Amino acid sequence: ETIAKESQQIIVRTVKKKFGKVYTIIEGIEDKDINLKEIAKKLKNKFACGGTDKQGRIELQGNHAHKVKDELTKLGFNAKMIEVR
Repeated sequence: ETIAKESQQIIVRTVKKKFGKVYTIIEGIEDKDINLKEIAKKLKNKFACGGTDKQGRIELQGNHAHKVKDELTKLGFNAKMIEVR
């Protein structure tokens, strides 16, 4: 799993959804090798927000794009492969 984490090309971006709510979307993590549900749970606990993991991506409620890169790096992902848009 640690080898799989280092080779992931991850894109972090924000999206406005219904009623002007902002969501942080984390895409590019392959759910075959890595447990998306576990990562989503850790991120939700860290940022004290709601969220979900669906269709191979993690959605967090609120704008956390600037903090997600640091947290993913702490979880073992390669910082150079994480792109914040």
